[in-house]
Amino acid sequence: MTDKNSEKPKEEQSSDEKTELDPLHQQIETLQKEKDELFAKLQRVSADYMNFQKRVPRQVADTLAYEKEKLIKAILPTLDNFELTLQSAAATENIDDLLKGVKIIYDHLLDILKSHNVEQIHAIGEKFDPTQHEAMVQRTEPDKEDNLVVEEYQKGYKLNGRVIRPSRVIVNKLPSQQQTEPSEEDETKDTE
Repeated sequence: MTDKNSEKPKEEQSSDEKTELDPLHQQIETLQKEKDELFAKLQRVSADYMNFQKRVPRQVADTLAYEKEKLIKAILPTLDNFELTLQSAAATENIDDLLKGVKIIYDHLLDILKSHNVEQIHAIGEKFDPTQHEAMVQRTEPDKEDNLVVEEYQKGYKLNGRVIRPSRVIVNKLPSQQQTEPSEEDETKDTE
């Protein structure tokens, strides 16, 4: 038996092969174009990402510098008021006037802090909360509730609801019931 292809003349074989290979060559060209386009996109994305990595730290630094500047500008009038108060302190004969001036400056500074979402932690008269208070000393005051903050050494502050400095406080600690009241066994021993 003879092979069909071997019977065909060589010219016919090469034209048949060409027609069979043409779609494959077109497909290879299409795939090559797609690869080149994807590679170009990848290079652009890579360059954009590298630029992003360089730009973000600079933007963060600029934002921090802007926020610092904003805070300092807000505090400067308070500093000016302190300076005026100190200058007039020597001429002031009435200490109450001087205290009023200092109180105004103190309130102004608190307002600045509030405008930056800083708030004081109110501690006196509150139940001791270890997330907001730092117990420095325990004291016994029988007329007050157990575990109650009775005095504050240093005010605490929150920034956006998060404690940035806890209040340093004195906590009321009543003696336990067992220590203050004699037990029933002790009472029966005393009566015997």
